[in-house]
Formats: sequence, C-alpha cells, structure tokens
Amino acid sequence: MPRTAVILLAAGSSQRMQGAVEDKILASLGGRPLFLHSASAFMESGVADFYVIVYRDQKQMLELSAYAPTPALFVPGGRERQDSVAAALSSLPPDIGTVFIHDCARPFVRVDQLIALHKIVLREDAVVLAHRVTDTIKKHSDDGHLKSLNRDKLWAMETPQVFARDLIVAAYAKVAKKKLRITDDAAAVELLKYPVALLENTHANPKLTTPADLPWFEYLLTQQQA
Repeated sequence: MPRTAVILLAAGSSQRMQGAVEDKILASLGGRPLFLHSASAFMESGVADFYVIVYRDQKQMLELSAYAPTPALFVPGGRERQDSVAAALSSLPPDIGTVFIHDCARPFVRVDQLIALHKIVLREDAVVLAHRVTDTIKKHSDDGHLKSLNRDKLWAMETPQVFARDLIVAAYAKVAKKKLRITDDAAAVELLKYPVALLENTHANPKLTTPADLPWFEYLLTQQQA
C-alpha cells in the first residue's frame, strides 16, 4: 500500500525577521522551537509514514535533527521555496503515494486538520488548508481605477497542501519546463488544470514573518492551549 510523506520546509532565509532571531524556524514559541510545533502535530496525527526535512545550512540541520520525526531524510533547500519543494519531491522513496507540504513557519496546524486533509486527498488527489477572505479586496489598474472583487469566491491559501505524489511531481515538472515562479504548491497544480479541494480553516494559522509576529504568536498559543 502506498505510503504518505510529509515535506517540512525549514530553509527560509528569515530576512524579514530583521535580526530579531537568527533563524525563525528555531525561534522559541512557548518554550519550544517553532519547528517542533508543526512536527509534533504531524507525529500526533499519525498521517505520515516518512518525513523530508528541507534545511537551510549545516548548522540548522544539526539543530533540527534533535527535534526531527522519524524516519526522516534531510535535504538541502534551494534558492526559492519552489526549488526546495522540487528537491524534496525528487528525494522521495518510490513507494510514497501521497505528499503533505508544510511551511514550518506556520506552527498552529491542528491534528484534526491533518487527519481531515489526509482523508480528503485520498479521495480528491489535491487539497489545501485555506481560509475565507473577509476583507474587501479591490484590483487597482494601471490607469488608477479600482474594481471590487467578489470576496465570496476568494480564499487565502495556507499550508499544509496535500497531493497525490504523481500529480504534484507532474505539476512541478511543468513549473520547471515553463521556468515559472510560484509561491505555493497549488499554483503548480493549477497549471495542469486539475481541481484542488479546499478545507476551510476557522482557526488562526498565520505564518511567522516579522518580529512583530512573535508576541502575537505567544498570545495565540496561550489561546490554543486554553
């Protein structure tokens, strides 16, 4: 029976943290490294048979190895996020049938969500954790005009994003062939005109980006634990 792999992306540069922390993936959140929050959720969920941890440099890899789920393979990251994902996909064992892709800068993923995503991907081949857009969104044209977009049809993408292995490998091959730049994995699948299911997330699942996020994340953690 095909197995499920989780790609944990930890190779980001942390440049927008402006030196507040050396490596945001190892920043302390509730007394634990940010990375461990995501890794622990996956381990508790039981959805994964294999992990690929994409790391930034040797120093980070050594630190992450103390918290890594098993069995795990460490793969050096690329220049862009899509390069890191492509490297991780190419390293998967042949018996992997399903792949979770998760940005470890999002530490608030929930065990119940991981279980639900796993069930959906076995049925749909592609599913993304996402939340509805609640702000009024407008498109600004070059001539200065604004156009309101129907927010009822707008979703903000999160991770994990989960795919049948053959589908996401084919999608990333097309990205490489067309030399495109993408910012999430669903964008690669869009190129194949393949439908992507959405699992609505009604809980906070932000991505650590700037120093101002750190106290907010601590607050969110206390709310989650409560």
